[in-house]
This record gives sequence, C-alpha cells and structure tokens, in this order.
Amino acid sequence: MKSHQSAGVALVVFVLSLAMNPSTLPAADDHRDRFEPRTYVAGDFSLPYRLLKPKGYDPKQKYPLVIFLHGAGERGSDNEKQLLHGMNDFASDEIMNKYPAFVMAPQCPAGQQWGGINRLAKTETPEGQLAPALEATLKVVPVLQKEFSIGDRRIYLTGLSMGGYGSWRALEVRPELFAAAAIICGGGKPEAATKFKHVPVWVFHGADDKTVPASESQKMVAALQAAGGTVKYTEYPGVGHNSWAATYRNPELYAWLFAQKK
Repeated sequence: MKSHQSAGVALVVFVLSLAMNPSTLPAADDHRDRFEPRTYVAGDFSLPYRLLKPKGYDPKQKYPLVIFLHGAGERGSDNEKQLLHGMNDFASDEIMNKYPAFVMAPQCPAGQQWGGINRLAKTETPEGQLAPALEATLKVVPVLQKEFSIGDRRIYLTGLSMGGYGSWRALEVRPELFAAAAIICGGGKPEAATKFKHVPVWVFHGADDKTVPASESQKMVAALQAAGGTVKYTEYPGVGHNSWAATYRNPELYAWLFAQKK
C-alpha cells in the first residue's frame, strides 16, 4: 500500500498492491444477535432498527454512536437483513472490547431509499427534502441520547452502496452532527462538498465495480480535496461492488474512525 499526501490537508490513499479478495477472508463467529431489535415510530412512519450496546455500559461515561446505512438488497421490514454486511464485524469481541460504542443499524423500507439515489424508490423524494427513512434515522439520535449516555462529539456515519449514497446525503444535510464518516461504494453531489469539508471522511471503492462506478467516489474525493477537506481514499484493484467485506474487516478503519472527535 502506498500513500500520497496531497497539497493542503486532504489525504488520498490508493491500494496499489494485490487487494484482498473478500471471499478468501476467514469466516468470523456470528455475533449479530447482540443487536437489540427496536422500532422508532413517528406519525404513520415506522423505522425498524437494531442497536448494539457497549459491553459493561456505564451511564457515567460518554460513548460514541455509529450509524450504519445498509445497501438496497437489505431493505424490508424484518429488522434483520440490515445486519447482513459489516455489523458482525462491529459486534465482534475484538472491536467491542477495544472500542466500546453504540451501533445503530436502521432498516430502510422496501421501495424506498436513504437519499441521493432516487431511481431505487417507487416515489421520488422532492428536492430539498429528506427521504423518510433517513429523516427518521436522524431523529432517532436525540432519542437514544436521552436514553443512554451518548456524547455529541463522537457520532460517526458509515454506509455501503445505497447506504453510501445515503451517507453522502446525510453529511450534506446534517454536517454538524458527525465527527467522521466511512463511506463505501456510494456517490453524492460534488458541489455540496463545501458543506461538510470539516468532517473527516474515508472513502472506499472497488476499482472494477460495475454497479456503482469508482468514479462516483473519485468525484467526491476530488471535490473534498478542492474544498480543503480532510479525506482518505482507498481503491481496491480487481474488486467489484463488494468492497465492504475487506473494509469492515480492516483494523485500521476502526482505529481511524474512533479516534475522530469534534
């Protein structure tokens, strides 16, 4: 792996060596039952979500909160499919012991989307409005903060594919909320980069992604660089759309993410 420091504060990281093939990574024990099923209801909209609580929770301490936005294939109402990718890594003994945190994994209803990619939704979200699922997700944050000791300075965002688009959208509309974001194989509005240039972002993409071209991430990285933001970019040679398996199994991701503070 080679790293290149650009002018200014932006950092771009390209993976030039042979990328890890996600299918060859060792299987992990399944700890996804550690996520508690919950539902947030606002009017006639219901958002199922799962919540991972830190081991040995102490209300006298302030904990980080990670919000995870899943991809299009995990939409529904079973409050389970959204745990398919990445969440077992966050729930592993290693990560939970080293980085005590709350992890929230909402589930977007079928026929809807998080934002930024209207073609996946039966009904488009009007310009300037939030998709209902993303709006509800953001409303859950203060609810959890009233129930648990979750601080304002370490709220993190991560998402993949459709959830990557949703992550860029969330940064656009609520940049003041997040301390950092890890965004995988998504895309956003380059012209909006100035709104969240103060938020450190690490972007990941497979070079051979045929579902969401790597150019979608590259455009956002370039826009953040131009805006003077702090951004890292990891591109996996030979990897298609599944760039999340290797990303969520990378210890460097967690070390970087949980080190960020507002």
